[in-house]
Amino acid sequence: MARVPDRVVIERFLGDASLSDATRRAYRSDVSEFSSWLHAAGLELDDVEASTLATYAAGLAAARRGREPRKLAPATIARKLAAVRALLRFALGPGRVPEGSFAPRKRRRLPDAPKPEEVNAVLEAIAGDDPLALRNRALLELVYSAGLRSAEAVGLDLRDVDFEQEAVRVRGKGDKERVVPLGEEAAYRIRRYLEEGRPSLARGAENAVFLSIRGRRLDTSTLRRLLPHPHRLRHAFATHLLEGGADLRVIQELLGHSSLSTTQVYSHVDGRRLRRVYDRSHPRS
Repeated sequence: MARVPDRVVIERFLGDASLSDATRRAYRSDVSEFSSWLHAAGLELDDVEASTLATYAAGLAAARRGREPRKLAPATIARKLAAVRALLRFALGPGRVPEGSFAPRKRRRLPDAPKPEEVNAVLEAIAGDDPLALRNRALLELVYSAGLRSAEAVGLDLRDVDFEQEAVRVRGKGDKERVVPLGEEAAYRIRRYLEEGRPSLARGAENAVFLSIRGRRLDTSTLRRLLPHPHRLRHAFATHLLEGGADLRVIQELLGHSSLSTTQVYSHVDGRRLRRVYDRSHPRS
């Protein structure tokens, strides 16, 4: 049987319905780079062994030690290797994917979470009764209230907001769904935007909650213009819940993390809270 060309295998891999659009874009760049490297070495996907991947990883690490603009962060190298492994599992099967990690260790970086008063200042700064002001306030209130990623917030449809149950249905990474409680302030701001602001922006049968001035679904760039680092509101959501006594596994569910290890970074954010809990709870504290 004739061997399927690598480019065809890669396109089939990238066409997998389980990949989100953002993942597909990142994977395309990473696996294309790997494919070009293989071609330059006179190799094909079917030739890849543990030594092949180790050599590729070493090249990425060497680029990391180089000068800008080619310098690569450990997280970038880890992402590139994760994309390559996913491609190899698809193309060769799990049994052919080399074991072991070739990525450099990443420095643990604690989330930069604004304090409640800083969040309040950001939200209160968005004032006005015009449609865009109502939309922007509702959008930021929702991101903070529900701990949403930017793409999750702008991806909401009208049917996803349930005022009766005070909850929103969110489609996260890998198209996984979760239901997140809707805070009282966020519910008020969203309802006001839907009643007083959105009708002026709507054009045709667009089901998106948040609309642009042209009546189309909002994109994440608009959110970044409102707040350069909107992910800080998601960090604030998790950190403030933890400081208020929420269980880490509950926070994991609310954030949509597939692994508790991802959420555990927040357990290192506020050592003072841990000390207070210890002093209050341990019989010999």
